[in-house]
Amino acid sequence: MAEESAAEKSEEPTARRLSKAREDGQVARSIETPAAAVTLAAVALLMILGGWLVSRIGQLFTSGFVFDRKTLDNPQLLPSTFFYQVGEGFLLITPVFAATLIAAILASGLTGGYLFSWASVRPKASKINPFSGLVRIFGTHALVELLKSLAKFTLVAVVLWVLINRHLSELMLMGRMSLEPAMAMAGKMIGESVLWLALCLVFIALIDAPYQRYAFMKRMKMTKQEIKDEMKDSEGQPEVKQQIRRRQREMANSRMMQKVKEADVVITNPEHFAVALSYDPTSDGAPILLAKGSDQLAARIREEAKAHGVEIFQAAPLARALYFTTKLDHPVPESLYFAVAQVIAYVFSLAQVRPGVEPMARPYPKVPSSMLFNADGKLQTGP
Repeated sequence: MAEESAAEKSEEPTARRLSKAREDGQVARSIETPAAAVTLAAVALLMILGGWLVSRIGQLFTSGFVFDRKTLDNPQLLPSTFFYQVGEGFLLITPVFAATLIAAILASGLTGGYLFSWASVRPKASKINPFSGLVRIFGTHALVELLKSLAKFTLVAVVLWVLINRHLSELMLMGRMSLEPAMAMAGKMIGESVLWLALCLVFIALIDAPYQRYAFMKRMKMTKQEIKDEMKDSEGQPEVKQQIRRRQREMANSRMMQKVKEADVVITNPEHFAVALSYDPTSDGAPILLAKGSDQLAARIREEAKAHGVEIFQAAPLARALYFTTKLDHPVPESLYFAVAQVIAYVFSLAQVRPGVEPMARPYPKVPSSMLFNADGKLQTGP
């Protein structure tokens, strides 16, 4: 059979295929979402701490060029002074690093969830296959990524060009300002620029995330033959399922046959059907159907009943009614109470027969017309 082409993959992916793809490390991912989240986190922190942070950095920068007499007289103290300045600077930007790290971790799970799979890092021949590499380079996915990168670059470049033109005079003025006012103005412009950059990235992420989800689901689509093969793998071949069902029936019948010896009476058809009933006269419940069968299984029930001395009572309409209306280990239907009670009473009377005691006459239980079945399990509509 010829292999179906990708154009024929018109069926939505099954849950099993998606689960297997996830195990292999294949999920919908948008690299733009973490980038936008990281930038937004940095912007939010700069808006909250921006003025103090820039002022403190300016003070630290200024103090780096001021040396006291002790340091000048002992040049060996310069490395410790340098490392102190570096440590202070690192502590100043630590909140920014922490905020962006948390944002990156949270945003990474927005599209495909959190996942670590050894299968995605396991060496594969397809990763070093030149043909597969060319497909990745010149394929549709690569073209889309190229267009997306160009669009992103163009958008960011346009925004930055507008911002530079807007603040060009201020940029020229900064060269004639003292350090602290210049740093404050630079911080303000940087904050505004980064804010607009973050908004650009959010706009890109809002487009990219749904597209990545759509592209992933499109790659995961299946052919009708793949769905059929998956169903066979998950449910098994028909022959295997048939053998399992046969084995299950055999085990159920074996357990049922073991209950025949506990029955009080077996009602037969006389040959085609047989049902075994049990009744506890000390309880208020109805008789319970312990076993039932037709043809060969009915013969086995009769043989088991004879082997354990269980009374066999021939009543064709009643046997069929019980067989088609009563489940295993369930009480007999209320409409059959009277007919079954006659049989039970007769069987119990046989166990109490003594010399000189007249035995109970054999009953001929009548079945309601609504319970008259033929051998095929259909209700009889006529006499």
